[in-house]
Amino acid sequence: MLFNSWTFVFFFLFVYLAYLRLGHVGQNRLLFGAGLVFYGTWDWRFLGLLMATTLVDYWVGLGMAGSSSPKKRRLLLAIAITTNLGSLAFFKYCDFFLDSLVGLGRLFGIELPIVPLGFLLPVGISFYTFQELSYVIDVHRGAVAPCRSLRDYAVYVTFFPQLVAGPIERASHLLRQVVQPRVITWAGVRQGLWLIVCGYFLKVVVADNAARLADRSFDAPDGTGADALLGIYAFALQIYGDFAGYSNIARGTAALMGFDLMVNFRQPYFATSPSDFWRRWHISLSTWLRDYLYIPLGGNRRGPTRTQANLIVTMLLGGLWHGANWRFALWGLYHGILLALGRLVRPAAGARPAWWGAVLWPLRVVLMFHLTCYGWLLFRCNDLSQAVEFPQRIAGNFHWTDRASLDATMLLWLAIPVLLLDGASELAQRLGVAARFRVGQTMLRLVAGLLMLLAIYELGVRHGKQFIYFQF
Repeated sequence: MLFNSWTFVFFFLFVYLAYLRLGHVGQNRLLFGAGLVFYGTWDWRFLGLLMATTLVDYWVGLGMAGSSSPKKRRLLLAIAITTNLGSLAFFKYCDFFLDSLVGLGRLFGIELPIVPLGFLLPVGISFYTFQELSYVIDVHRGAVAPCRSLRDYAVYVTFFPQLVAGPIERASHLLRQVVQPRVITWAGVRQGLWLIVCGYFLKVVVADNAARLADRSFDAPDGTGADALLGIYAFALQIYGDFAGYSNIARGTAALMGFDLMVNFRQPYFATSPSDFWRRWHISLSTWLRDYLYIPLGGNRRGPTRTQANLIVTMLLGGLWHGANWRFALWGLYHGILLALGRLVRPAAGARPAWWGAVLWPLRVVLMFHLTCYGWLLFRCNDLSQAVEFPQRIAGNFHWTDRASLDATMLLWLAIPVLLLDGASELAQRLGVAARFRVGQTMLRLVAGLLMLLAIYELGVRHGKQFIYFQF
């Protein structure tokens, strides 16, 4: 059930009208049923897997809380981790490693009799697996109390706004809201409606139209360097509009029901360094990797060399989280190297006077954006040869054609509203003026919202193009 479909719109309206008439317990029962229906529309056969991991983690949480034996608690944690990561590895990576093994054998002239299993990938498995893992790990650490109600824990796992593509929530944030009664306020409704309108605009107007430009560029073997560059820019705009759009719709629909989901994007293309980018992009994943992988590996506590290695390993695994493909691994490795290099140059940058940073800020933003764009080339390329071919075209065959002019004009019209929205948010945060002009902000949001609704009606792609991150 795609967010950008009339099926979801009617589904949500039905659920929401019923939700408003129920008390806390009834609301949670409704949300659990709605989550099963929502997920079951993708493939009902995987509901069993979702429920199985939910039950395991629920009982593991209770078991750890009821035991004072460190050995038993570690055993229970190992059971939960094995169950969750085992199901993720089996469905997502089994064929990938089998194919890689066959390819490795062929390099040495050995034809291995291995046939891929061909299992379908359960939608959203990477997201809900990480969400469940964070719960059992936090219970083991004593950071959160175990949930005593199976129904409430199941709502935490199957909460349909963020079930299949995040944000990846923590029990300390979302489960607490599930257990306690929610209060729907007019401010929350206004914020929810604003996020929903922004989300649909980013998805059906910006991302889906940018996708046409990106696909045409990446699928054109005879394109010029200008076509290649515009294609990379188009994909950078597409993936941001697509994923941030989904996150906004998820946060908006949750806000209408009295929930507060975490912010997942914060003007990422205004980042000035690799670490700044990951404080702004897919925040729920980057903080998950930090708390449950980077810090347990040692973080920055064991010297600079170990820190660089931890960063690279964390991002390499984060790249593989995105998909069973070596281009995702290279994308993660690339960002790990950027983070490691960023730590090396940061002390020299910090020795400069404060005004120097303000002067260099635009240049750092532009540089970081283009470093990010090369990462998107690794992420999007049809095959890894394009990661070499596209820069060669840009450097050696940069011919501006009539098609490039049309594409650039289209891309500019799609990028301007995103730059205005993100630029206004960035400026307000930097100057600290957002809270002082609430009335003006409301009026600006009303005008912007009406303009975005008009753009959705006139320019929105209507055939329900799937969100990019559903495949992860």
